[in-house]
Amino acid sequence: MQQDWARLAMIYTRILENPNQQLDRYFSSFKELAGNRPLSELRSADEAAAVAGVVSETTGQAIEGEVPLDGAERSPKSVSAGLSEAEELEKYIAIREEMYKKAKEFDSKIIGFETAIRRPYFHVRPLNVGELENWHNYLDFIEREGDLSKIVKLYERCVIACANYPEYWIRYVLCMEVSGSMDLANNVLARATQVFVKRQPEIHLFCARFKEQAGDIAGARAAYQLVHTETSPGLLEAIIRHANMEYRLGKLEDAFSLYEQAIAIEKGKEHSQTLPMLFAQYSRFVYLASGNAEKARQILVEGLENVLLSKPLLEALLHFEAIQPLPKRVDIDYLESLVVKYIMPNPENPGASSATDREELSSIFLEFLNLFGDVQSIKKAEDRHAKLFLPHRSMTELKKRHAEEFLASDKTKVSRTYSVQSPAQAVVGAYPNTQNQWTNYGVQPQTWPPVTQAQGQQWTAGYPQQASYGAYAGYGGNYANSQLPTSVPQSTAYGAYPPAYPVQPTVPQQNYAQPLAAPAQQPATVPQAYFGSYY
Repeated sequence: MQQDWARLAMIYTRILENPNQQLDRYFSSFKELAGNRPLSELRSADEAAAVAGVVSETTGQAIEGEVPLDGAERSPKSVSAGLSEAEELEKYIAIREEMYKKAKEFDSKIIGFETAIRRPYFHVRPLNVGELENWHNYLDFIEREGDLSKIVKLYERCVIACANYPEYWIRYVLCMEVSGSMDLANNVLARATQVFVKRQPEIHLFCARFKEQAGDIAGARAAYQLVHTETSPGLLEAIIRHANMEYRLGKLEDAFSLYEQAIAIEKGKEHSQTLPMLFAQYSRFVYLASGNAEKARQILVEGLENVLLSKPLLEALLHFEAIQPLPKRVDIDYLESLVVKYIMPNPENPGASSATDREELSSIFLEFLNLFGDVQSIKKAEDRHAKLFLPHRSMTELKKRHAEEFLASDKTKVSRTYSVQSPAQAVVGAYPNTQNQWTNYGVQPQTWPPVTQAQGQQWTAGYPQQASYGAYAGYGGNYANSQLPTSVPQSTAYGAYPPAYPVQPTVPQQNYAQPLAAPAQQPATVPQAYFGSYY
């Protein structure tokens, strides 16, 4: 077996430069190797040549009789050339030890991120939210360190585990762009768009923007066209972005053509969900980009004629009429007829629009009328809104509100003394002969009243359902911390006794932490609350 100690030493050197969990073991093995082999066998060919060159240079200077440099002016190589074999070996190890210490320190900073990486390999199953956030936090930390080599290595590890997530590819490209590595950025973008996430429109939209910024207009148009034809035909965001790019380039007619082609394609589809939004966006774009209000209005009217009434289209029409300059020529009756047709229940097609959408549009129309309508139209719209929506509030919303109010009120009940009698009061009032037994419970924590065997049998026979009371006899004599009983619903407590028993007056709750003192004698007709006021 060939024993190339120089290559082994080089491998150890590369290992000690990078943080890992076995740094201590590798450094110990390296020191053992350096102690057992001569330095000439550990140096690589380049290191040996560098040392030989320094030695020959120093020797040549001595032969020519030049004045040697003092200690402060000597170069490290010159100093190295004058060292003995043992000193050279010590210096050789010291350099690797410094690498080891830096890697050890860096490992302590990233150990939390590394531990949170549960799946460093690729799998079709999605990662959980915690793992995705950990990758983002880890990348943030490495980018703050500023070492481009470490940044690239971590990104390459990240896009293995997160290969199906465009956000990490986009982040990788942007990071390389900021660092000035445009070749690497283009390489990463090509891998993402052509291999790993090529079926996701998000990466192609980013690619189009990236290429437009770089001045590659043809590449940007090709990226948008790929979305229109293959990746996600009819995607509204892609159409809007592409049209806006053509407008920035001064191609207004091309931008109009993009919208018109998309509308024509969507018209051929049955029950297109994108078509109303396309009409609304096209009208808005025409008005904002060219200022042609008449054409923008015609687009909205065409949309109302070609598609079913929808909230986005009607909302766009109301907004368009609201932003027109003075003097306004608003046809309130026409707008009201459209809104009424949409918000009124349709027995033939009850699922055409949700109750929430209809109520929201009615509210928007009310706001529109409050600004541009007259008193009669406002009153008519308010009455219609109240009749259609106020009596038919969602039961889910009402139950949710009732639950929130109940929880809010329940928190206040904990700190409030109730005026409702407790089950213990009813028990004591119904059996007055037991009054002396349970009077002043809680203010005499040190001792219990003596109970005879006959009395114990009497309580057991009279209260079979209260057998657990005997457990209190095992408690210690000090009740500095109050022992609160478990709450029981009122209906359960009162349901156990006939309604003929008289209601006893309420007595304030006793504090178990009161100091020992002789309690005042309570009248026999006013019982003391056994459990306090939490029942």
